[in-house]
Formats: sequence, C-alpha cells, structure tokens
Amino acid sequence: MSASEHDKAARLAAIRAQNAAKKAQSAEPVSPAPQDKAARLAAIRAQNAAQKNQLAGANQVMATLPLGTTQPVATPAPVAKPSPSVPSPSTEEMLEDVSANLMSLLLALIIGIVAAVLVLPRWIPGLSSSLLGEQPKAFWYLSRSSGLVAYSLVWLSMLFGLSLTGKVARLWNGGPTMLDLHQHASMLGIGFGLFHTVILLGDGYSNYTLKQLLVPFASSQYKPLWVGLGQVGLYGLAIVSVSFWLKRWIGRSAWRIIHYASFGLFLLVLAHGIFSGSDTSMPLVTLWYWVTGASGVFMTLYRVLIMRRKPLPVVAATPRA
Repeated sequence: MSASEHDKAARLAAIRAQNAAKKAQSAEPVSPAPQDKAARLAAIRAQNAAQKNQLAGANQVMATLPLGTTQPVATPAPVAKPSPSVPSPSTEEMLEDVSANLMSLLLALIIGIVAAVLVLPRWIPGLSSSLLGEQPKAFWYLSRSSGLVAYSLVWLSMLFGLSLTGKVARLWNGGPTMLDLHQHASMLGIGFGLFHTVILLGDGYSNYTLKQLLVPFASSQYKPLWVGLGQVGLYGLAIVSVSFWLKRWIGRSAWRIIHYASFGLFLLVLAHGIFSGSDTSMPLVTLWYWVTGASGVFMTLYRVLIMRRKPLPVVAATPRA
C-alpha cells in the first residue's frame, strides 16, 4: 500500500471514530436529578388516588339513587344516635313514692296538731283555755286560717300548671321546676284542706260530726249548699293530685280530662270560700278572692289562646304503591 493510500485510510478511520462518538453521545439520555424525579412521581400518585376516590364516591351515590334519577342528590347528614332512654319507674317504685308523700302529709298533720295542743299553749298566754276550756275557740280559728292557706295553695298550683307550656316557665329554671312546684303546691293544698275540715271536730260550738265533715251535703246547721260544694271541690282536687302518679295506667287522654276538670273544681272552692267563709266580710280577704279569681280566669284564657295559636302537626303523605 502506498503512502497516500495509507493516509487516506487513517483519515477515514478517524472520521468513523468521531462519528461513532457523536452518535453515542447523542443517544445517551440525560437523567434528571433523583430528588426531582421522586417528587414528580409522588405528585402523580397523589393525583391518581384523589381521582379514584372521587370516582368511587360518585359511583356509591349513584348506586343509592332510585331508578330513573339522573342527577345525584346531596347525601344526608349523619343522624346523631339517640341517647339511651331512662328506664321508667316500676309499679313498686311509684307506689312507694305515693305512699311516701302521703306519709309525709300525715306526719305533718300529726305534728301540727300536737304543736297546737301541747306546745303553743305554753308559749302564748290564754291559748290553753282557748283550746281546752269550756268553750274552745282555737279549733275554729285554726279551721278558718288553714282554709285560707289551702285555697291559696290550690290557686298557686293552678297558676303553675297553666304556666308550664307558656313563656312564663322559661323565665327562671324552666319547666321541670314549674312542674315540681305545681305538684307540691297541689299536695300541700289538699293537706291543708283536710286539716281545715277535720280540725272542726274539736270545736264545741259548731258540733260537727265526722260524717258531716266527710260526706258532702250531709251537714244542715251552716250553709249546707256552699259547704257541700267545698267538700266536692276538695275530693275532686285530691283525685287530680293523685292522677300525677296514675298517668301511666289511665292513659294520657283520661289524664287530660281529669286535669281539665280542675278549672271547675277551683271555682267550687272559690265559691265555698266566698259564700260560706266567715272572713269574707274582711276587706283584705275580699280583695284576695278578687285577685286570685281574676288571675285564674286570665291565665286560663291565656292558655286557651296559646294552644289555639299553635300550628297543627303536618303529617307527610305516604306515596301510593
């Protein structure tokens, strides 16, 4: 091979090596930084997971729609679980409660009589002769005073009962406190009413017998009509008071009817106090009858108007099959 041919082959080999190097350099990919590549991969995975969650939620809502619905509706808010109901008291517990209240009234009555007969005469001069003398007058005075107290407690009980469903009960401590006051005032009124009746057995001037005091219209010596109406009112209010603990057995409708009768019974007691009470001629007692009677009528009318303004409950119509 000549020198010229040798040089030509060398130049051709150099050109081929240079072209091969350029091809290898252009074919080698430029690798990104490892951190940038991991970040982009995590972002792509998070975006894909979010799209999958949205698609799964839409499929679940569409699956719960009725047939023929083309638009999804808003999913209802989760309903709070009801609190566990308080167990209702048993029959034995309710009877024990009633008996405890009756025993408390009886004990208070006995303590009051013992205090009136034994303790008070030692403190107040002349009271022993008024109680144990030839013509005792303390029994008559105790009957008159306890009658006014019993009537006032019955009036308070009626006002508390009429205020249970109105805005008055929200002014202080709410309805439960008003309900307790309503029940206790009623029971105390019955207790003082019984004391007002039975204490007359010690009065030697009126000479009432036990039958005349307990049986309505059985007495004839002093205004038998108005005295008998007072006895009927006392027994009726006692039934209303006991119905607090009998509501579970007699039902709500019968319980409401019994309580509606308390308005008429209050009027009987008011008429008994006005027409047969010996203190009606006193100006303060007459004013008290006017105030309590007018407030009772006012609260009754207010309760009726409030109940008529309440909207009736709307009953949703059930779709036909």
